Amino acid sequence: MTSAASTLILVVTAGGRNPQILINALHARFNNVTILLEEPESKSVFLKRRIRKLGLVTALGQFATMVASKFGKRFTEKRGAEIVGQYDVDDSENPTVPVIAIASINTPSAIGHIRTINPAVVFLVSCRMLSASTLSAMPCPVINFHAGINPHYRGLMGGYWARVENDEANFGATVHLVDAGVDTGDILYQSRMTPSKNDTIHTYPLLQTAASTDIAIRAVEDALSGNLKPLPANGNSRQWYHPPIWAWLWNGFSRGIW
Repeated sequence: MTSAASTLILVVTAGGRNPQILINALHARFNNVTILLEEPESKSVFLKRRIRKLGLVTALGQFATMVASKFGKRFTEKRGAEIVGQYDVDDSENPTVPVIAIASINTPSAIGHIRTINPAVVFLVSCRMLSASTLSAMPCPVINFHAGINPHYRGLMGGYWARVENDEANFGATVHLVDAGVDTGDILYQSRMTPSKNDTIHTYPLLQTAASTDIAIRAVEDALSGNLKPLPANGNSRQWYHPPIWAWLWNGFSRGIW
């Protein structure tokens, strides 16, 4: 078994507050962490892909929700600070953690960096989906943090949809192995928590992340020790997306689920 203190953990992310919480938690536990920081995907690429997959009307409705909810984000800072304090997590950038900028994880340049770094485990959080060729090139276990309970709430906004579906017992997060599907890999750990009445589509992912640093750490510990014990992702499986603007407004005004 290799000592965790001398084993490199590679985090792949497009950045943001929630990934930073996990980066800081992993760095505090293991110290030897490096980040591959992706460029965010352009909105035009995102929208074109959604139109191809879901159709023009639904895609535009989802994009409208993203725009409207982004405007409302400024009103959730108090609740966000409460969550950070409640779970004693750190969301500040850590200048001691090395960062390598990449355009996308699915590029020869990124694969070259990974081969040079030769990590013991790759940890994904808020990054692009790995292509088949990228996944096959990985030299070690690849783990993903997902803000939702798999397989019921794969994809996006797992906490929001658990509430909409009257399924708060499955409001939580999953750490799983990565395969070719969207959050379909075997499950390593899950955590569940109860959202506050003050939580919204902005703070659900923050709550799911802040309350789940322990399962991220445990999964990485298992990978480093060669003791991963994945379980099949059994049960009803569905991939979710952002709610279209009409659904988001209806659930907000009629049910208080924002």
